[in-house]
Amino acid sequence: MFSAHGQKNTGRIITAGAVTLVLILLLIYMQGGFIGKVTPGTTPLTREADPPPGLTAAVTEQQVGDILAWPGVVKSRTVADIAPRLTARIVEIKVNAGDTVKKGDVIARLDERDLRAQEKAALAALAGANAHAVRSSADKQRISSLYEKEAATRERYDAVVALAKEAQASAGQASGALNEIRVRLADTLLLAPFDGIVVKRLKQPGDMGMPGVPVVTLQVPRGLRLEVEVPAACAGAFHPGESVVVRIDTLDQTFSATIDEIIPEMDAHTHSQLIKIALPAVEGLKPGHFGWLKQACEEHTALLIPASAVQYLGQLEIVRVLSNGRQSTRHIRTGKTFGDRVEVISGLHAGEIVMSDPRQAQ
Repeated sequence: MFSAHGQKNTGRIITAGAVTLVLILLLIYMQGGFIGKVTPGTTPLTREADPPPGLTAAVTEQQVGDILAWPGVVKSRTVADIAPRLTARIVEIKVNAGDTVKKGDVIARLDERDLRAQEKAALAALAGANAHAVRSSADKQRISSLYEKEAATRERYDAVVALAKEAQASAGQASGALNEIRVRLADTLLLAPFDGIVVKRLKQPGDMGMPGVPVVTLQVPRGLRLEVEVPAACAGAFHPGESVVVRIDTLDQTFSATIDEIIPEMDAHTHSQLIKIALPAVEGLKPGHFGWLKQACEEHTALLIPASAVQYLGQLEIVRVLSNGRQSTRHIRTGKTFGDRVEVISGLHAGEIVMSDPRQAQ
């Protein structure tokens, strides 16, 4: 009986030892104890047949422009601030921001009561002056007839002629004063100088209109330009008539445009120069839209490879390098894109051969 009991204990010990050994071997396997370690760096791939020539490209070294972007605002070529020419209270403003107006439409009306009173007084003065001029002219004719018959003295004749001239001058002066008042009356109506859109309403009825102080701002919706402040370091690279790349964020469009005007004066505070770019007719483009001027300012030497050669594993950028008939993978870091090529900041050298991804090449 003792012998049977000892055999059972021995079997249990052997079983426990076997299980422990299996667990130890499993842990060693999971930690890679039975697999040879790979040296860090480039990982060689299994030798394959030579790839087609169209799927390989050399790493080239080339001078590329440093593309910079400067913000700007779309503005109309023709803008007018509608302001009174005289001091008077604003009685009525007939337009609001966003309204479309035609040339000659009434924008606002000023108080004209004082001028109407002056007009009546001027009319009365003109009537009196004309009556005096008519009487003086009749006296002149009568005395002239008597003078020819030697029935009036020379002194009398000269006095009547002088009075007639004076009366005629007074009538002319009264007529001029009336015309001046009527011109000022016409100035109480602010009219649109061209067909356009009201972009700003700066005053309200009841405000005092002052000469040179705008009531509204009009602009023509056609002939738009992008106005950009470019730093002095780069402004010298631009010339009128040059084609540049413009992007309008609101429309999500990028297109070519032509530099229309460069303001020669440099801003003393921002050390920048204003460049105005004529924009093509683009549907939906309106004054006030935000845009960008994109242009190369300086150049630097860059390593370029086809964009299709770069593969992405999460946030990692990988290329396949072909050397001595063998392929290997290499981690790289890329920069800006230039057309169908991308700049390599690190990980490759000029002259190396990289493989394009056939799926991206398609």
